[in-house]
Amino acid sequence: MKLNSNYQLFKNGSLLLSLLLICNICFAQTKVEQIDKLISTYEAYGKFNGSVLVSDHGKVIYKKGFGMANMEWDIPNQPNTKHRLGSITKQFTAMLILQLAADGKLDLQEPITKYLPDYPKENGDKITTHHLLTHTSGIPNYTSFPKFFQEESRNPYTPDAFVKKFADKALDFSPGEKFSYSNSGYFLLGVIVEKLSGKTYEQMLHDKIFTPLNMNESGYDNHGDILKNRATGYEKRGNKLINSNYLDMSIPYAAGSMYSTVEDLYKWDQALYTNTLLPKDYMEMYFKPYVSAFGRGHYAYGWGVGYNKIGKSADSIYTIGHGGGINGFNTNISRAPSDKSLIVLLNNTGRAPLNQMTRAIRGIIHGKEYNMPKKSVADDLLAVIEEKGIDAGITHYNAIKNSKNYDLRENEMNGIGYQLMRSGKVDEAVKVFKLNVDAFPKSSNVYDSYGEALMNSGKKDLAIENYKKSVELNPNNFAGIEALKKLGADVSEYEKEVVVPDTILQTYIGKFELKPGFIITITKEGSQLKGHATGQSTVDLFPKSENVFYLKVVNAQLTFNKNSEGKVDSITLLQNGKEMRGKRIE
Repeated sequence: MKLNSNYQLFKNGSLLLSLLLICNICFAQTKVEQIDKLISTYEAYGKFNGSVLVSDHGKVIYKKGFGMANMEWDIPNQPNTKHRLGSITKQFTAMLILQLAADGKLDLQEPITKYLPDYPKENGDKITTHHLLTHTSGIPNYTSFPKFFQEESRNPYTPDAFVKKFADKALDFSPGEKFSYSNSGYFLLGVIVEKLSGKTYEQMLHDKIFTPLNMNESGYDNHGDILKNRATGYEKRGNKLINSNYLDMSIPYAAGSMYSTVEDLYKWDQALYTNTLLPKDYMEMYFKPYVSAFGRGHYAYGWGVGYNKIGKSADSIYTIGHGGGINGFNTNISRAPSDKSLIVLLNNTGRAPLNQMTRAIRGIIHGKEYNMPKKSVADDLLAVIEEKGIDAGITHYNAIKNSKNYDLRENEMNGIGYQLMRSGKVDEAVKVFKLNVDAFPKSSNVYDSYGEALMNSGKKDLAIENYKKSVELNPNNFAGIEALKKLGADVSEYEKEVVVPDTILQTYIGKFELKPGFIITITKEGSQLKGHATGQSTVDLFPKSENVFYLKVVNAQLTFNKNSEGKVDSITLLQNGKEMRGKRIE
């Protein structure tokens, strides 16, 4: 039977529509399959154990649990498993503070003594709530206090009582001078919330955020509460997992006390595209970049903001995110407003490479190449050391360190070095730290760790040599300078003021391109040299020598290079142990 033309057109159109739908479904399935394979491989290599959620253009495309929420009872992780969030809590604390500001109960630029009259005025009169929100207060970070975790972390405290642990301590720097991550600042923000609201911090979380957003699986993690679907926290010891150390949750408080699920954090993400919780102008303040550093983005109010790489490509995307780490857990939330994508990774075995995983997932979302996980050189090294001794371990290390199937990471090597040192194997730790120094010779941190191990083993001269190298690479390493003082070394060269003549400073003014689209502009105000990187704020540069300058806001330094004619034609940026050279373009 012959079909009329209208029917034939309808039939062909339906066929075309069906094919398009099938192609779109196949494409979506390909993304899901790639994400699943990626995370499954991380799990197989012992690098991830937790819950995952990924959304694209506001729609959830993947959510799944991996490994065990409780290993004693073989209870698997699921998307509704409750994990401790650690410092992801800070973005919720910042939200409560801004809600108080929007209600006219708080001025972010007023001294905190206006709201905390019992706080020592010598420091409190100089510190604002804005300083606390942006980690620029100078208040020492209580989790970095000597023996803090051994002596304090198991003890319950009221918020007011715990504030006394750091309130009288000298500031690390003048408020507003630089960025230095401080849990103490966010602890104080929780106290301010309580003082101004008349309610507990926990109750304010429920009243002002969880209840309005139907985040029914989120809360303040009180040890005594019986929580359905609560994950247990574990930590690695060598290649084995153990139960994490107990932590009284009154200690992290407003800096890291929350628990949640990947599903609830998706509700949170979606709400942040609306004005459900805050008026529009305050939402803009919430995400505004305030503190910056070369190549490291900015800090807003409880969020890190800036451009991050997409997979293996040179492309990047503006993200709003934060990580968290607390006994037995590490976490990451990463939002990209341009495509309304979200990646949430909640891990309950600690120290998972969540930033690597996030970057790879972004690659999958955008159809870019990405790195699959590799086996850990550090994990293999430690396993051999524990089974056959340090010499066999080093032999195995040398055999695998350059293998394409293995991943050599500075932080992982440092981690096993400290693990050996804590277990009394100082000589083995010294040798592991030396391997790390050889592998990452531009990193200040590896020399600092090596120096500490040498000092503990009684090798004073070598300890001094390595601490000095660390401070030379990072003039902001004040802990290294203090260690040198304890060792009886002369530190006058690190504490002296370096003055560079104005005529020389003038030759550094200009623009230097480190890579396409990423330019550092050097300017001068009086005798103060300044640097401005593309998309970031202007920061002060401090002279270490005539041609080498460092930043106080981050561990980075700039070297001005001269050509054969004696003219400055390039700069070298050294940051995180990596060098990047940029030619002068203006």
